[in-house]
Amino acid sequence: MSTQDYDELQTVRDIIRYAVSEFNRAQLFFGHGSDNAWDEAVYLTLFSLNLPLDNLDPFLDARLLKEEKKRCLQLIQERVKKRVPLAYLTGEAWLQGHRFIVTEDVLVPRSPISELIAEQLQPWVADPDAPLNILDMCTGSGNLAILAALEFPHSHVDAADISPKALAVAKQNVELYKLGLQVHLHQTDLFKDLPPKAYDVIICNPPYVNSTSMEELPAEYKNEPALALAGGEDGMDVIRKILYAAPNYLSEDGFMLLEIGHEYENFLTAFPSISPTLLETETTDESILLLTREELLMLD
Repeated sequence: MSTQDYDELQTVRDIIRYAVSEFNRAQLFFGHGSDNAWDEAVYLTLFSLNLPLDNLDPFLDARLLKEEKKRCLQLIQERVKKRVPLAYLTGEAWLQGHRFIVTEDVLVPRSPISELIAEQLQPWVADPDAPLNILDMCTGSGNLAILAALEFPHSHVDAADISPKALAVAKQNVELYKLGLQVHLHQTDLFKDLPPKAYDVIICNPPYVNSTSMEELPAEYKNEPALALAGGEDGMDVIRKILYAAPNYLSEDGFMLLEIGHEYENFLTAFPSISPTLLETETTDESILLLTREELLMLD
């Protein structure tokens, strides 16, 4: 589009329409907070203009200043050319109504485990006000650990990750929510350097994408850290290590919530001796497993 053509874009509505057209033309992939071009175009435009993200209608026909239009168009072109998730361009992502700082060192927050946390893990947690010990393994940006801390205000939450860069982002988010006394970060290779503790709940969104699927991922996903995605040939490499160690870190009645994406069949093949409970959310019915300590002790 020439500079003269850009002059035709005068209102918020014009910019959003243009963004949708550009996103569709480029055949972008959406799966990091939105699932369609319209929602992403709206978010991008409102973010660029420092407008409320939940109140589009009053601004649709507002005319843009030259610099405002320039900011919007720059972000649109970056999204199209770089094919990175929009969250990396804006530096933020939203999950369950909460804002999280993100960089390219962490996955974009999107785990459906967040839906279960928002429901206070009912009915598996009898008393959300109890002083629970909670572990978020493979915490990344710390989003699930923070959501857990907010929903279980008297809990002690440990958040573990192998990546120091990811933990640097998690630290920013912990400070953003002023949860430094409740959420404690640990750099460790899974359980290796964690202090001994019996957790009531372990939350885990580990690397689980199998090698074939890794090769076929859309470009947006390939711009995320492979360390947080790749799970080996069958997707179970890291999960094996986690499940065999987990009983040593669970209380007698403790349980684990494990995200496995589209790897349910591979999970059943890898762990035939256990029968996990499948948990449904609004977005998935085979991606999250509930595993009790007793079940994990049955692993061959």
